[in-house]
Amino acid sequence: MPRMKFKQLRDELPEEIRRKLDREKQKTIEELPINRLRESRHLTQEQFAELLGMAQPNVSRLERQTDMHLSTLEHIVEALGGKLEIRANFPDGETVRLSRPAA
Repeated sequence: MPRMKFKQLRDELPEEIRRKLDREKQKTIEELPINRLRESRHLTQEQFAELLGMAQPNVSRLERQTDMHLSTLEHIVEALGGKLEIRANFPDGETVRLSRPAA
């Protein structure tokens, strides 16, 4: 049996199923917890702790938090090489990018 690339297999799916898969993928990405974000960057807790300048047990606690300051989240994302952006999405379709007040 010949091997098939995932993209080719996906392209052969009905359009409705592909759209559903795309929505589920986006939902998963949008709801990514901190530990999965770290794992997606192929980092251990120890490596992540070093990037953040903290001890590994603190990273473990951080990853279990259900609420955190935006500045903490921004620090985490920047340590991973990204940039945190916050947007407000409204039912009428308007999207507003929120930013920090100028210092």
